[in-house]
Order: sequence, then C-alpha cells, then structure tokens
Amino acid sequence: MKTLILAALLASTVTLQAAQGQTAPSPRCDNGRFLADQRAFDEGAPRTDRAEHLCGTVVAVAPARHTRSGMHGFFYLSVGQGVSIRIVSDLDRMNAPAWPWVAKGDQVEVVGRYYFDSPRRQGIDWTHHGTGRTWPVEGFVTVNGTTYR
Repeated sequence: MKTLILAALLASTVTLQAAQGQTAPSPRCDNGRFLADQRAFDEGAPRTDRAEHLCGTVVAVAPARHTRSGMHGFFYLSVGQGVSIRIVSDLDRMNAPAWPWVAKGDQVEVVGRYYFDSPRRQGIDWTHHGTGRTWPVEGFVTVNGTTYR
C-alpha cells in the first residue's frame, strides 16, 4: 500500500512539473530549443513557463522602469533566424552596476524563464540569482564575459 501511495505521489509531482513547464535549462546556450518552444507556443501548444539558456547579440536597450515588482532593465537579444526576444532584468535583485550595463552589439548569454502570453507579449525574466515559490531555476546574464546574477 505504501508503495502505491508513493508511486502516485511521485507521478503527480512529475505531472505537475511538466504542466508548469519547469524544465532545467540546457547546460549550454541552446537557441534552437528556445526557437522550437517559441514556435510550439505560437502554434497553440499549452503556454507554460520554460527555463531557457540563450545567447546572441544585443539589438536594442530600453531605459529602466519601475514595475509592480521593482526596478527592471530591458534589452532585446537576437537569437538567430530573424528572431529577437525581450530580456527582463530585476535590477533590485541583481548584483550589477547601474543600468544600462548592456549596449547594442554586446555578446550576451542568458539563463531565465521564458514566458509567452501572446506573440506580442513574451520574454525572458528571472535572470537573477534568486528562486521563488513558483520558479526554482536561478538565472544569470553574462555580457561580454562578465556575469551578473
């Protein structure tokens, strides 16, 4: 009986994690995985948050702004195939210099949470060292070889 209960509990945990999309990011930059995830969401797959490990070139930087969860910096990263994605950095939680610490043309590597609300509202956030009740993956941003957490 204990074995059945344990098996059921384990199965429900694995199912919940899969439904929430909380997969581990690739150990190395994997823009192909990101592009496949983006394409699947665009085609109607369930929109669950995904851990992504991206790299590319900064194509634009936006001013920092205060959101409901604090100060955030935003930049756009070209990841290939004509696709760029918005990167959101929680400036209150990151150990980084004053914003902006990225510039157009910088080479960047990012680990964070990919959210897809719609084709026009998507991005990578949780790019800082912390985790939370709803997100277990620590992120980072590396700019031209310097890592910010």
